[in-house]
Amino acid sequence: MKGYWNLPEESSRAVRGEWLYTGDAGYLDADGYLYIHDRIKDMIVSGGENIYPAEIESVIFSHPAVADVAVIGVPDDVWGEGVKAVIVRKAGAQVTGDEIIEFARDRIAHYKAPRSVDFVPVLPRNPSGKILKRQLRAPYWEGRERQVN
Repeated sequence: MKGYWNLPEESSRAVRGEWLYTGDAGYLDADGYLYIHDRIKDMIVSGGENIYPAEIESVIFSHPAVADVAVIGVPDDVWGEGVKAVIVRKAGAQVTGDEIIEFARDRIAHYKAPRSVDFVPVLPRNPSGKILKRQLRAPYWEGRERQVN
């Protein structure tokens, strides 16, 4: 890749020398296999802990009432960022935010579980189907100079 079309600043951040910096967070296992964990810009920092939304989304998505989910970081005066789940319920399904939070706490560390849940009819997506997390986060960070509290 030579760069992004008509976006020279984005290109200079992503392409440095012969390397393409994708913004993905991952790790190599003992056998040398690469695992992509999540996007660095989507990482939530809460109380000094790095929390990757993909892990939480995977847990919540396994709930039988959940059709779609996105996890985002929102301002938290104590912890810096708090974990929020934005969920689309399956047709006819009934589930509360408290039930989702408890479901997550039973399966992952409590500090990773969402502290709040919003239910929406549909998650915003770009033409290729990627969830627009920036759009989901925007109302919560409005009026702040940076998206870290």
